[in-house]
Amino acid sequence: MKASTRSGDVSVDWLKLPHAETGNRIGLFGGSFNPPHSGHWLVAETALKRLKLDQVWWLVTPGNPLKDHADLAPLDRRLRATRLLADHPKMRVTAIERMLGSAYTERTIDMLIKMRPRLRFVWLMGADNLAGFHYWQSWRSIVGKVPIAIVNRPGASLSAVSAPMAKTYENYRLPEEEAALLPDLQPPVWTFLHAPLDGASSTSIRENDLTVDLI
Repeated sequence: MKASTRSGDVSVDWLKLPHAETGNRIGLFGGSFNPPHSGHWLVAETALKRLKLDQVWWLVTPGNPLKDHADLAPLDRRLRATRLLADHPKMRVTAIERMLGSAYTERTIDMLIKMRPRLRFVWLMGADNLAGFHYWQSWRSIVGKVPIAIVNRPGASLSAVSAPMAKTYENYRLPEEEAALLPDLQPPVWTFLHAPLDGASSTSIRENDLTVDLI
């Protein structure tokens, strides 16, 4: 993606919200994607199919408040890498959090709902993130704003279902076989999706210096 105008290190095209039609079911998949990998792809693709989403928006964050930024690649580089990975007609990549000035998921979701009130958003995450979800700022507010879909990840399935969020909202869990209903339901509601496991992780890729050169 190219643009003649830039904002900092990011082309303005990345700062736009993707186009979507009224009533579209949109999966919001946020992360630093440092770097993006096949495990991320599997989470997005699983949610796209199982929830019958119209699109998945990869929200590449400028920086995760809960992570060390010492080894964080430049945002523009992570955006381009994510776009290469998310090569699918129903997937979009955006750095909207840079434009919104938001580093916290709760605020990002709140602003997206206000900006696009006629879309049906679902928050997507891998099961490895659920164990620490209760450390996210205003995590209960997140659960109260949008339905949530958690996709299993290697070694995280058992710890995920025993996580504080899963325990707190145990009675609001939608059976996996009914997952396609999730985008139409009012929060709080969440579901856990099983999928083929992919052991790729951003941490191991960085530690083993396996990152490829990007255009």
